[in-house]
Amino acid sequence: MLGYLRLPTMVFWKKKPKASDTPQGESIGEHGSGRESDSGEFLTGDILEDQRRSESLLEEAGSIAERVVRLKGENDLDELLTYIVDASIKRTGSDRGMLILDEGHENFTVRIARQRGGEDLRGDSRFSTSVVGKVLETGAPLKDIDSQAGDLGASVYDLKLRSVMCVPFHAEGTREIRGTLYVDSKAATREFGASDLAYFSRLSTQIVSALKNMAAHLAAIEQAKIEESLDNASIVQKNLMPQIPKDFSGYDVFGWYRAAERTSGDFYDFFKTRDGRFGVVVGDVTGHGPASALITSQAQASLRSTVRVVPDLCEAVSSVNQDIADRVEVGNFVTLFVALLSEGGAVEVVNAGHTPPVIYNKQTGEVRRISAHGPALGMMADFEFIESDRFELGVGDVMLAFTDGITEARHPDRPDDLLGEEGLERLMLQQVGVVEEASDLTERVIAGVIEFCSDTCEDDMTMVAVRRTD
Repeated sequence: MLGYLRLPTMVFWKKKPKASDTPQGESIGEHGSGRESDSGEFLTGDILEDQRRSESLLEEAGSIAERVVRLKGENDLDELLTYIVDASIKRTGSDRGMLILDEGHENFTVRIARQRGGEDLRGDSRFSTSVVGKVLETGAPLKDIDSQAGDLGASVYDLKLRSVMCVPFHAEGTREIRGTLYVDSKAATREFGASDLAYFSRLSTQIVSALKNMAAHLAAIEQAKIEESLDNASIVQKNLMPQIPKDFSGYDVFGWYRAAERTSGDFYDFFKTRDGRFGVVVGDVTGHGPASALITSQAQASLRSTVRVVPDLCEAVSSVNQDIADRVEVGNFVTLFVALLSEGGAVEVVNAGHTPPVIYNKQTGEVRRISAHGPALGMMADFEFIESDRFELGVGDVMLAFTDGITEARHPDRPDDLLGEEGLERLMLQQVGVVEEASDLTERVIAGVIEFCSDTCEDDMTMVAVRRTD
């Protein structure tokens, strides 16, 4: 499809030609004068003819606008563009019409080619490259009726054309696109004059305006589809988030997350292993949005399936690392913290490049961090995790795992002031002795984070709290 039709801005490119150009082809204006058209050239002075011309323009503008409104997507563009070229042929009484794109370096592409009668162009599809090149060079509408006029008339003469009219359009946006609307005739009785060129230029102005409206219309349709897709992706991701478990004896757990966009690159998970242990996972994929959400689902599924069949935690994480490295592009990775809890309070954890979780000891009131045992998953495909931490959670002890979106929360009035790990620990210590349930602790700590950053979410945020109950 036409790339330029998706651009946010499309305008009719019109520039006054140089005086030296006029002997070779006539721009809108008096013959040989080089003066741009005024309303006098479009209006002939004949009341009935001028009324017919004005009504014709209004009718065409209305028809094009109606077709723009009916557009449902890019598949409808060919039909509209074909209608535009057909209208140009009909309204100017030409034999042929084309929509021609400038590919640069004097290379032209015919996007639409039609002939009188509303049919696709049959036979010779050549056109006056000299006329098209001159129009693109000067940015001015042009007609050529002098087939002996030097270089500009050469191709006109070779193609046995009696008359040619060509007007430019210019599209600006993510990339610049230029092109022309072109009509010609071989009929000896059809020779375009200055008033024809003025009329054709005004018709092309309406066409370019319609293309601009069409671009906006299609952009709105596409944006609506994107919004719907993101909404659906967000719903799917929320449904993939696990239910908070209530059936694991001796522990109270809670999970919370908030996406910076519709979808999140963060995730948490809970599951049971074959040997009866309870798994807690917090992960963070590079970036955020739909692409990260896709990697998130892959990492989550890979870890679940692997840990359930591989009893050794280090071996399981190493296997997931290899799997993710094979799936994601270079530069993408997943930080991961996974803990396996036993009913008696024994805990085994592996930290793969993740923000260090914190452990609160109720007896001493102290907090310690769990450092990384290796790089983030996907960074080094052959890395083998051989170390893990083993410790015991006493009754009332709390383990808090989270992503860097929380510790990197930024103060709105002090851009260099991040919450940091120490700031999060302070929030935790302020609440851990006041509330008992993991859900209350999590929500109060998060409330402190939100207050610190004035509810400005630059990155995905996730937190899981685990409290030993008995």
